[in-house]
Amino acid sequence: MTAARPSLRALFFDVDDTLFRTTDFAQEARRQAVEAMCARGLRTPPDEVLEVLAQVVAEFGSNDDHHFDRVLVRLGPEATRGTNLDLLVVAGVIAYHETKWRRLRIDPAARELLCDLAGTDLRLGIVSAGLARKQMEKILRLGLDEFVDPALIFVTDRVGIAKSNPLLYRRAAEAAGARPAEAMHVGDHPEHDVTSAGAAGLRTVWHRAGRHAENVPSRVPDHEIAAFPELRSILREHYGIPV
Repeated sequence: MTAARPSLRALFFDVDDTLFRTTDFAQEARRQAVEAMCARGLRTPPDEVLEVLAQVVAEFGSNDDHHFDRVLVRLGPEATRGTNLDLLVVAGVIAYHETKWRRLRIDPAARELLCDLAGTDLRLGIVSAGLARKQMEKILRLGLDEFVDPALIFVTDRVGIAKSNPLLYRRAAEAAGARPAEAMHVGDHPEHDVTSAGAAGLRTVWHRAGRHAENVPSRVPDHEIAAFPELRSILREHYGIPV
């Protein structure tokens, strides 16, 4: 007798480094910003500035609004001699954002899959870490709002629960009208996306690509993928989702 396929009613996605290669984008955007500042008189080689910038981001977090100001302070007055500090900072900000608008694109295979999933009975949502408005901007610019239910967008800043807390995933499943075992989460972070969601009872898909690829989660995921076509096969073969 063939075992019945598990029921799946809701599917949630992480955004950063899952649907969008945020780390790759950030590295390029920061280099473009530093080169713009150096082109306007900053007296430090770009690679050295990038090293200081990486330290600032590590210490103050990626959502800090004063990365470039802090970098200039650390470099000291000799590095900025003869320049206008505000001009340097704004040049960096403009270059960063121009890179963002140019690079902010969802993986084509992921977009194709989302388009097909939107035609099924699955309820689609997002569970993402970060500041609400910043993440919403990504969702809109990536066009993810075309596919997901706006009532199923969970950003940690807004809901007040970190992704390290399984409660966030239980809340997401409940909002979708699904038992935890009837919901699935797809993400790249071995602990925040796999271990926490699994502890909440959700089925988990580890998108094993990018900066966390070598960090094994403490809880075994239900599935692993390196690219989105593999998720399509998993959904079709293990859960009977017609994609």
